[in-house]
Amino acid sequence: MDTRPFDFTEDQIQRYARHIVLPEVGGTGQQALLAARVLVVGAGGLGSAALLYLAAAGVGHISVIDPDRVSLDNLQRQVVHESAKIGTAKATSAAGRLRALNPDIRIEPIVGRLSAANAPDLVARSDLVLDGSDNFATRYLVNDACYLGDRPLVSAAVLRFEGQLGVFAGRAGPCWRCLYPEPPDPHRVPSCAQAGVLGAVAGVMGALQATAALKRLLGLGDDDVGRLLVYDALGAGFRIMTVPADPACRLCGPEAAIRDLTDHD
Repeated sequence: MDTRPFDFTEDQIQRYARHIVLPEVGGTGQQALLAARVLVVGAGGLGSAALLYLAAAGVGHISVIDPDRVSLDNLQRQVVHESAKIGTAKATSAAGRLRALNPDIRIEPIVGRLSAANAPDLVARSDLVLDGSDNFATRYLVNDACYLGDRPLVSAAVLRFEGQLGVFAGRAGPCWRCLYPEPPDPHRVPSCAQAGVLGAVAGVMGALQATAALKRLLGLGDDDVGRLLVYDALGAGFRIMTVPADPACRLCGPEAAIRDLTDHD
């Protein structure tokens, strides 16, 4: 393992050894990860697993935004938090855990909700965005901000025993609105609090989000853009669906009506 061309400390050589020995990653790839900036929206079930693996991988600057506080019923699936952190802001709790896991990187906790006011700046100073939010309003906001800011988006969702994952490439399209043009009737889509979720499913999808993000940052493997991965835990299987660009999409279509985030106010 020759790391002489790279400016790694001895601790970094040991910490990231299993990356550096991968020919597809090597010292160049690890340096790219250390220089990367990622925004994670939500420090819940999805964000927990994604954040842990991104931090362990050495992503150099991770911003995590979440308005909520840790509660006892979170701990069944939100593994970045501990019982001792109940009542603590989730972003702060997650940041403490990630710093303990890897003091080599910078963690920026943002206690608050992603909004039309702060999203453009947060997206603009990130190389990639992960959406682990738990509501449609935030999902549409993240999608629109990433498309308008031309940043890749890795989006995931879970409910009961199922999960889904999509990767979107900024202005290269398609976008999340091509898949879901309008929010569903809230009375027809139960929340996790109403319908439940197997905690480990959130971990699976969060880990897949981190994997997709690392692949994108490193330029590895098949291009996931334009495909939706659906996981069925009870059926023990995955299936992949193609997400074509919607010519009538209000955001990325040729006659798009959405030009900014005004509607999200």
